[in-house]
Amino acid sequence: MSVPSYDIVTVGGGLGGAALAGVMAMRGARVLVLEREERFADRVRGEVLMSWGVAELENLGLHRSLEPRCAHPLPFLDLYYQGVQVQRRDLPATTPQRSPWVSFFHPEMQQAVLDEAARRGAEVRRGARVTGVAPGSPAEVTLDGGEVIRARLVVGADGRGSMVRRWAGFETARAAPRHRFTGVLFDRHGAPEDASGIFFDSPNGRVSLLFPQGRGRVRAYVGLHADGIAPPAGGYTPPTFVEDAVAAGVPRAWYEGAEAAGPLATFDATDNWVEHPHRDGVALIGDAAATSDPTWGQGMSLTLRDARTLADALCAQSDWRAAGDAYAREHARYAAVVRRADDWFSELFVAPGEEAEARRARALPLIAADPTRLVDAPSSGPEVAVDEAARRRMFGEE
Repeated sequence: MSVPSYDIVTVGGGLGGAALAGVMAMRGARVLVLEREERFADRVRGEVLMSWGVAELENLGLHRSLEPRCAHPLPFLDLYYQGVQVQRRDLPATTPQRSPWVSFFHPEMQQAVLDEAARRGAEVRRGARVTGVAPGSPAEVTLDGGEVIRARLVVGADGRGSMVRRWAGFETARAAPRHRFTGVLFDRHGAPEDASGIFFDSPNGRVSLLFPQGRGRVRAYVGLHADGIAPPAGGYTPPTFVEDAVAAGVPRAWYEGAEAAGPLATFDATDNWVEHPHRDGVALIGDAAATSDPTWGQGMSLTLRDARTLADALCAQSDWRAAGDAYAREHARYAAVVRRADDWFSELFVAPGEEAEARRARALPLIAADPTRLVDAPSSGPEVAVDEAARRRMFGEE
């Protein structure tokens, strides 16, 4: 019996796997998407694209698929410090992309992107349980039941707990623990529907984030710094989550009448990454390649950048081993920029303690007078300068 063979097999049909599959199928590759879930369910995860991520969505031609189904534009970013609003930023007017942030309900987004991949010619198999990946030329994917599929390139797009990463023998680097992050979806929430809200309770190492999705639905988060206050004994419940969000500065009135509409989950927000996410017929994209601290919302933008960068590299030359290595080098560059900028934002806005308070006393008045002192990588992307001069200017040390 012959073994099925493809140019690309993506293990995972979420944002990264489906985006890559769609663009490569449109460019003539034979692509198979293996997605474990028969139906996408709500889980706590990122649901906002920053302006540079929206540009990546447009580069991949996916914005038209999402806009009518689930995309909700957020043209304003409201920042609060100790309960006082300190900034309202007009994102289309102040980002290089001239773009708002965009939020969406994650299961609807996943389905829309996967539908688009199929429309562009990718083969999609739902309920496909992968039990192994063997690097090689070709690489092989084994499914539950023993079926083997060969591919010129297997792409692990299976998230932060990636089994493809493990099966293919990639080593993972890990940063020092910094935050724990809790999220829950609310209906009938009172937050303004045109703005993302970030609330800093810096002395306690606490931050709360709100990303409206329209019609009173909001994905809300609370993050706690490892050196700050402890979470509630026994973990969060929706009521204790609301209390911590209010303590971070969110107006209590916004939660009056709000109802939890999805699961509540807490997870470790520590950065993990693979230095070179390509080897011997296997590439990693999205959280399988690098997880970033969700406090700063870079995960989905990085995933889309990965999909575009890998697709462009594969289409630029016939030697896919060289193309995979070119992707891996470029991924390492921009992922490192994101981690560095995230570190700086955490040091300045979330870290508790006397040293951190001294940093804020020096830097925040200067930033209030000139917001361009902030390194704008979270909104504008990893092409902005994140060198020592930029750090010193952000921290008021020049």
